[in-house]
Amino acid sequence: MLIIAVDGPAGAGKSTIVKKIAQAFDCVCVDTGAIYRTVGVFASRAGIPTDGIEAVVPLLDQMEVRVAFENGVQKNYLNGEEVSAYLRTEEISRYASVVSALPAVRAKFLSVQRDIAKENSVVMDGRDIGTVVFPNADAKIFLTATPEERARRRYVQYVEEGKDVPYEEVLRTVKERDARDEQRAAAPLKPAEDAILVDTTGLNEEESVELVIRLLKERLS
Repeated sequence: MLIIAVDGPAGAGKSTIVKKIAQAFDCVCVDTGAIYRTVGVFASRAGIPTDGIEAVVPLLDQMEVRVAFENGVQKNYLNGEEVSAYLRTEEISRYASVVSALPAVRAKFLSVQRDIAKENSVVMDGRDIGTVVFPNADAKIFLTATPEERARRRYVQYVEEGKDVPYEEVLRTVKERDARDEQRAAAPLKPAEDAILVDTTGLNEEESVELVIRLLKERLS
């Protein structure tokens, strides 16, 4: 089985690039962030506020989080219910940001991530895939771009979706997320020592994908 780990900050383009990597290397594309978003759905439904998210820890035994794949598409389940359709809302994004910083949450669902790779060749993206989840991955990419570049991309996305969010607010949110990810006690965001560092600032999607796949082929050869 092949394991490719792709880490990096929010807005670096990981979700798009891992899909292309999966196609190029015949892997299953795994969105690990969806696991924490699933926990966020549970916390939201339980009425736990994001500023009191620690209250979710005693309830972890009440949730079964499962990931399955249908025709290569990831399906996310919470206590038997598929919740994939709820994971990309702004509310659940806020929950995911705070629940993913809890050591107990990360520890509980580590096995869920590792079990996927027992049955599939995977390309998996997140914040700690190459450092914690799969420190012995066959290849590791740390994908990044400047905060300003990542904010610009997110801002363009919002404009295309018809959302009126000032660029300055988007940039502030990106920097705040970076700080949380880098300073959290459990599995802080940082490149693995043997990761290939790829800065996509100034590159378009096609250029970024081409660069990453070329570098991976060189590493895997």
